[in-house]
Amino acid sequence: MLEQIKPQISEQLQDIIDLGILFDVPAIEKELEELDQKAQEPGFWDDIENSQRVLQKSKNLRDRLNEFNKLKSDCEDLLTLIELAMEEKDESIIEDVTNGFKDVKSRFEKLRLQTLLKGEYDRNDAIFTLHAGAGGTEAMDWVQMLFRMYTRWAENNNYQTRVLDILEGEEAGIKSVTVEVTGENAYGFLKSEKGVHRLVRISPFDASGRRHTSFASMEVMPVMDASVEININPDDIKMDVFRASGAGGQHVNKTSSAVRITHIPTGIVVSCQSERSQHQNRETAMKMLYARLLELKEREKQQKLNELKGEQMDIAWGSQIRSYVFCPYTLVKDHRTGYEEGNVDKVMDGEIDEFISAYLTWRARK
Repeated sequence: MLEQIKPQISEQLQDIIDLGILFDVPAIEKELEELDQKAQEPGFWDDIENSQRVLQKSKNLRDRLNEFNKLKSDCEDLLTLIELAMEEKDESIIEDVTNGFKDVKSRFEKLRLQTLLKGEYDRNDAIFTLHAGAGGTEAMDWVQMLFRMYTRWAENNNYQTRVLDILEGEEAGIKSVTVEVTGENAYGFLKSEKGVHRLVRISPFDASGRRHTSFASMEVMPVMDASVEININPDDIKMDVFRASGAGGQHVNKTSSAVRITHIPTGIVVSCQSERSQHQNRETAMKMLYARLLELKEREKQQKLNELKGEQMDIAWGSQIRSYVFCPYTLVKDHRTGYEEGNVDKVMDGEIDEFISAYLTWRARK
């Protein structure tokens, strides 16, 4: 048994070494040194927002470097352990080695995915919005199911989530919900979920027990920091205030603290009701507007590139990226990558990392 595992671990160690080349460890070490020097400069703390960005970037880089070094060290230790056990003909460590190898492979895959996140904003926090498509209550229930799936995924990956805006259905479910996801690479991973998600099941809202098909769309935007300049003319925005709905007690119901902002030139509308004060909601709504305008700018740039290349663009709101079939069989299939999973409950509980991995790998090969 040990003779069979040893070559697999040796191969894994070589993969980790190769990953270090892609990771460009010397470049990370150099950047960390520059950031540390910047933190020692006089006046560094004069600009609190900038200093926090520098420290956060330094922490993220250091965490990534430490994880890589620890992964390489753990794999080397496994190899040494196997060689010692083979010399002494000790088979008692097989279970420990097998479990350790599984852990190394899992951590390697997470680091490998990070090397595929090469977009300018991939390391940013993210804001996603789910909208119910045609289908009434059934479609709104589908949005609620997806909302649960993505918040479970975020929790599984140690991301923080905050509901910025929610519009609940009259009978059940959610018409639309906007959520902020905080943590490194949140946008890089969640961007794989942009598009239309299709549900096929026996509807619990249909007394005749017929099979229904419902749709929900997913928008994902990066959260931008103050260093990204997007000029918004104050005359181009219209702000409305209204009473927030949902949880929050008497304060929510008695004050017009929720904010809706319309960007007149583009028609983009954002709203926020998660904060207690109108001022805080306006700040958050403006952050959402910046993200939407940046996404629009990036999309227009990509469209121009595709026109030059002669490529046909997908229609963002009409591109069905994934189907979730509950009946007559169970299957979740991504139509872009071909990746599929027969355990629907597992997927709906937030275990979508394999879908994200398949998408990022597919994009990298295009």
